[in-house]
This record gives sequence, C-alpha cells and structure tokens, in this order.
Amino acid sequence: MDGCCMSVEEKESYRIHKEIERQLRMDKNDVHRQLKLLLLGTGESGKSTFIKQMRIIHGKGYSEEDRRDYTRLVFQNIFIAVQAMIQAMETLRIPFIDDKNTTYAAMLSSVTPETVMMVDVGGQRSERRKWIHCFENVTSIIFLAALSEYDQVLLENTSENRMDESKALFKTIVTYPWFQNTSIILFLNKTDILKEKITKSHIADYFPEYRGPKCDADTAMKFILKMYEEQNTERKRMYSHFTCATDTENIRLIFSAVKDTIMRIHFEEFNLT
Repeated sequence: MDGCCMSVEEKESYRIHKEIERQLRMDKNDVHRQLKLLLLGTGESGKSTFIKQMRIIHGKGYSEEDRRDYTRLVFQNIFIAVQAMIQAMETLRIPFIDDKNTTYAAMLSSVTPETVMMVDVGGQRSERRKWIHCFENVTSIIFLAALSEYDQVLLENTSENRMDESKALFKTIVTYPWFQNTSIILFLNKTDILKEKITKSHIADYFPEYRGPKCDADTAMKFILKMYEEQNTERKRMYSHFTCATDTENIRLIFSAVKDTIMRIHFEEFNLT
C-alpha cells in the first residue's frame, strides 16, 4: 500500500497493523527460546511440595508474611492427621492406654477445620478436564507419582487403588497427541515413606504380579518403575528418578540433573549437539 495515497486514519490503522505483526513475530521467537515444563501427577503425589522446593532452591524462599499465612494450614493438617489416626484406631479397635485420651479424642474429633485439605488443581480426577487440552509445545513433562500409595485408595472412589489410577493417568499423558514430541521425566516420589511402609505392608497383597521379597524397598521401587515404564506404549523418550520431595538437597541434585537433560534434548531438537 502506497502511504502517500492513504488518509490519516488509514495510515494510523496501517501503523497499528504493522506493530501487531512485529509483536507477533517477537512473541513467536520468544516461544521458541522458552523451555516449557509441565508438572503433572495425581492428587497427593507431591506436586505442591515439589513447587515449594523450587521456590526455596531457585527463588527467594519464604518471607515472614508467607510463613504466617501457612500457620493456619499447618494447624489444619495437624488436626486432620490426628482425626485420621483416631478414626483408624476405632476401625481397628485399638484402645487408648490412658482413659483420659478417650475424652481428648472425642474433643479433637468434634473439631471441624475450615479447610479439610489442599487440593492440587489437576490432581483429582474431576479436575483434569480443565487443563488437559490446554498445553501444546511443551518441552518436557515432569510427572510425579507417589511410591507409597500402592496400598491406598482414591478419595473419590474407595474401591480403586491410587497407584492404578496414577498409572492410568500417566498412560493418558504419554499417549496424548498434544505431547507427541514431549519428553517425559518421571519422579517416583516419597521414597522415605515407602521405605518405612514396606516393612509392614507387603506390595504383593495389592499387586500380585510382584515376585520380589518382602520388606525390600529397592526391589519394590524397581518393580513400580517397571509398571510405569510399561505404560509408555508410545516408546517416548523417558527419564526416571526416585525422589523425596521433602528433602531439599535431594531435589536440588535431581533437578540439576533434570535441567541438564532438558537442555540436551532442546539442543538436539535444533541440531546444536
């Protein structure tokens, strides 16, 4: 278009049009330079804890105001844990050693925390439809699964095993067309809880295909890893790590290795290796 034949309004419209095109080109270039990571996993797999560790390691930590904000949540979690233990004692018919504790238990059971639990958006089954279709051009997916949930059931469905649900979600993720060119980083989390639990709860009682010895955490961890690897029917590039999200140093070391892996993948995509 010849600028000398344009009216003032047309010139202004043309200028705005060119500016929008320029901004779109810049945005497109920025997207190509970005490494987009997607953190996924079922409810209570450790996603929130992992994000908090990232804030500690790579951010500025928590201010005094942040700490005060978490005070109520800490107290609520304490009440929830105590009430769960009281309920378990009733179910298992375990009596209190001291009769006074019966009165205390009744008092604690009558308390209703304002917030029963903190739910990760995208964790619970009913929430996934809100995000599953929203992600494209993701460099890597970090999927968290709790090793310790092999003998637990879903909050939404007490007849379904949590690990079976986690495996099903993992398979859904690795086969989704949006993630066709996305590498998968699997964090098998809560190693500390598994090592404690495996001495009392035999994994073969919940997964009969397990042929390893009882009370052997390492063998159990390898077995669980194999189950997740079998979900990767698309044979996508997959990297696995055993993690303890509450251990800052463990997450620091593992995420450092993950960053190296992600950068290597990104360089390979652009033939920079």
